[in-house]
This record gives sequence, structure tokens and C-alpha cells, in this order.
Amino acid sequence: MPRATSAKISRVHAPSAKGKGSSESADVGGRNPLFNTERFGQHILKNPQVAQKIVDTANLRPTDIVLEVGPGTGNLTVRILEKAKRCVAIEMDPRMAAELTKRVQGKPEQKKLDIMIGDFVKADLPYFDVCISNTPYQISSPLVFRLLSHRPLFRCAILMFQREFALRLLARPGDDFWCRLSANVQLYATVDHIMKVDKNNFRPPPKVESSVVRIVPVDPPPPVRFEEFDGLTRLLFTRRNKTVHANFQAKNVYSMLEANWKTWCSLNNEMVDGSVDFKIKVDEVLKDTGFSEVRPAKMTIDDLLKLLHAFHELGIHFA
Repeated sequence: MPRATSAKISRVHAPSAKGKGSSESADVGGRNPLFNTERFGQHILKNPQVAQKIVDTANLRPTDIVLEVGPGTGNLTVRILEKAKRCVAIEMDPRMAAELTKRVQGKPEQKKLDIMIGDFVKADLPYFDVCISNTPYQISSPLVFRLLSHRPLFRCAILMFQREFALRLLARPGDDFWCRLSANVQLYATVDHIMKVDKNNFRPPPKVESSVVRIVPVDPPPPVRFEEFDGLTRLLFTRRNKTVHANFQAKNVYSMLEANWKTWCSLNNEMVDGSVDFKIKVDEVLKDTGFSEVRPAKMTIDDLLKLLHAFHELGIHFA
């Protein structure tokens, strides 16, 4: 488990003066000469106007505790500390954590900053009101779902992602980017686009453009097990432009669902009727709900929930 340390007592050794880098340091050949930015998928946001707009969009209150993921050298962090009660920053690279520690050393903000050195995906998350992140590329999806599963619910998250990932979060049924990710996130949250961010605003510049989005959890969350909803969307969106019926014809789908059904019957003391053709049983659900010939690429969240509920009524589960 990553170990939380305050900025004041951080045990990370700061880099020597000879190799010292900061949020304002110059690049060498487009690469950061000091930090493992490529290894951790990080691109340091260097434009102060963009950083300020991200923090302003969060509408921070003086009582807020902010979770920041991937603070890097602190361009967002120092602005968060100006407005919030406390900032808990989770950083994978100990050298960046040391640089961030030095940046607030001896300042009033020092007492308001806690740094957790380690992997966000494996960390025990503290309580927080708002999350702000210039998200390392490789943890974009795990970050979103960890946040949405966190309790108690946070107020909002302001997150920077690759443009294409952001478009998937924002997509609507029928859009080219509407997919399993879109449906899974929008079941539990509303997502708004804040702004586009050109790749030249980063050091080193990524190969793709970025976007900032705002995620606000649905409160109270819908009474749907994520594993069930995700199991259905995983099945349907593997071939999003095929019909729902065609997706159920994929290898092992019927056998998987039948095994789940038998398990449900056993747990609920229901008799398993061996004379029932399970394939026909499933196909009847698709026909009765009217979704058999519909394409997942056009299905709304309400459509998906209606289909899931119809299967659950018969004890057929997806997880």
C-alpha cells in the first residue's frame, strides 16, 4: 500500500542541484531530462493559463479536501493549495514527489499538502471532496472507475485525458464513439466537456491532443451492480454494430449464461427444469423486449437497463 507522508516530512531525497529540474525547467530534445515521464506515461502541463482554468473549473471551497492524481512537479497543486483546505497528491515517481515537496518547502501551503508515493490503482484512497488530475495515459480507465466506486461520493472530478478517451466518455447513443466505456460511466455519472488542450501545452508534448472533462457522480447512485451492467455491455459492445441477437450467438455466451442461471437457481432454492431449452429461453427475452434486432451502437442506457432487468426477472445474470 502506498505510504502517505506530509510534504514537511517527506523522506524522498530531492535531486541534486546539478540535475535539478522544476515545472519551469527546459527540455532536452523534447524529453524531460530529470523525470521518468515516459515510463509513467506523464506529460507535464506547462501552460499556467490552462492549469488555472482547470482549478477554477473545480469551484473549490475553503473546506475542501482535494485528491490530485499524478501531480508531477506541482503546476496544478500550487493552485489547488491556494483555494482548498488540503490536497492529497498521489505520485508514482519519487523524484517528482521530492520536487513537489521542495516547491512548497517553507511556505504556508506546506502544511496543507500530503503526498502519497505509489500506484494510484493500488492505493487506499482517503476521503476527498474533489478530484483533479492531469491523468497519466495508462490509468485513464482504472482512474475513472476507481473514483466512481469510491465511497462516500465526491462532489466532482476535473480530469485531463487523451482526446479520444474523453470523446468516449462524452459520447451519446448513435455516435461513433458510443461504447462500453460510455455506457458504464454515464450510468453512474454525468460527464461534461470543459476544454480542448493542445499538445504543445505539455512537456514533453504527447503525440495526441487532450481534453478536460468534468465528472459528477449520480447521487444517490443507481441500484445496479456494476459487475452485472458491465457484463452485459461487455457482451454487446464487443461487436457494437452487430444486432443484439448476433452478439448473443458468440461462442460460449449461452453456456456462460446457463451456468450463471443454474448457480442463481441453486442459491435461491429454485428447481432447474432440465426440459427447458436455455437458448430458446434467452432468445425469447430478446424478442419480448424488442431488442433482438437492435444494434448496441444505438442503445441508450435505459435500453440496456430494461434488457438487464428482463434477464434478471428470469434469474439470468451476467457476472
